[in-house]
Amino acid sequence: MLEVIKSNFVSLKPDDTVKKALDEMEKNKKSVAVVVDEENNLKGIIVKSDIFKFLRTEGHIITCPVEWAMTKEVITAKKEDDILTIAKILREKDITAVPIVEKEKVLGLVSLEDVVDYFIKIMEKK
Repeated sequence: MLEVIKSNFVSLKPDDTVKKALDEMEKNKKSVAVVVDEENNLKGIIVKSDIFKFLRTEGHIITCPVEWAMTKEVITAKKEDDILTIAKILREKDITAVPIVEKEKVLGLVSLEDVVDYFIKIMEKK
């Protein structure tokens, strides 16, 4: 399972602006970012759809913190979970990515795209 975990994910702080979140996602070609504290403890997750929903309500993209738009009750997985378990979590919970955590620390991230890429790679080997 370790080959699917991405360590090159976007990481933000709760007080970063929503604009910074969008800028970082665009720069890194990602649609999701984890939100962590100074010790890398998971505090939330934010996806572009969260930001778009947030922008439909009153707010200021330049000054509002990520904390206002992020999901705080994050569904996570462990590094020991296999790819099928992760795929089921993503599908059953209707989410686009799952942080891989150990004792609240973010080790990596697995997105829907990562799962699809993994299965494409497996199928191409057949």
